[in-house]
Amino acid sequence: MVPFTRSLINHSIAEATAVFARFGLALPPWAYWTPAEWASQGQTCDEIRVCMLGWDVTDFGSGDFPKIGRTLFTLRNGTTRHAGYPKTYAQKYLCNPERQRAPAHFHRAKMEDICCLAGGNMLVQIQAAGPDDRPVDTPLVVKVDGIARTLTAGEIVRLRPGQSICIPPRTVHQFWGEAGTGFTVSGEVSSVCDDWNDNAFLVDYGVRFPTITEDAPRTHYLCHEYPASVV
Repeated sequence: MVPFTRSLINHSIAEATAVFARFGLALPPWAYWTPAEWASQGQTCDEIRVCMLGWDVTDFGSGDFPKIGRTLFTLRNGTTRHAGYPKTYAQKYLCNPERQRAPAHFHRAKMEDICCLAGGNMLVQIQAAGPDDRPVDTPLVVKVDGIARTLTAGEIVRLRPGQSICIPPRTVHQFWGEAGTGFTVSGEVSSVCDDWNDNAFLVDYGVRFPTITEDAPRTHYLCHEYPASVV
């Protein structure tokens, strides 16, 4: 078991910031705000808070962050949980160490494109979900760079930088950086991301936003940690 600690989160954010910069991917200025800077922010920043934009570091409750975990930054998103945020789309950058992945899962409503933006190759494994929410062993058709491909159940697609694959709703997927190709930056362009209601994990480690062991001062807020706006 790898303890999910604040120091691990701080390190992961610093690492991702450096990797994004190495490949020329800029973040908005508020990505770098410290907790002290957030303490003075008013209602003009409520879209960031309510739509859960910004840093997201999680091990999904796995206790094995190097293997089952994610460090990502949500650039834009809407929400159906609160009025006044009508965007119908979302965009994220993900920092992918070799082999690290999220648990295999599908989305009940969200459609997404997984894009290999820079660095190494991405490996994407996909399979259709049946009516009982379990994978089925039937072929499926997906679009890679807009070109239809018929895949066998559980087939792995290799994406090189510049390539993308469209993942329709109810398609089980898992993706990771290919061993031997170095850090990969991937992107996600999708319909609205609803981490509270739309995710279905094949192996449920228990929690999307795990409890953090506070062994070091926080350098940045995670997307679910922002303080209330200053009136």
